[in-house]
Amino acid sequence: MFFLFIGIIGILLKYLEIGPVATLDWWIVLIPFALAVVWWWWADSSGYTKKKEMEKMEKRRQDRIDKQRDAMGMLKKRK
Repeated sequence: MFFLFIGIIGILLKYLEIGPVATLDWWIVLIPFALAVVWWWWADSSGYTKKKEMEKMEKRRQDRIDKQRDAMGMLKKRK
């Protein structure tokens, strides 16, 4: 997401000819988009994305269980 943000800002600065970005070639301004593609490829192929998704689902599941236990008065403090 960071690379996309930087790429969009770069395109806007290049298109509007603001600052030193106006003198850069277009291929240099578009590099953050290529980096974003490489990042997504690595995250998907290494399992990073799936791992983060599983961690989020596990946290939601545990929060739901804790909320139900608290409603029944059975919640024990977790460390």
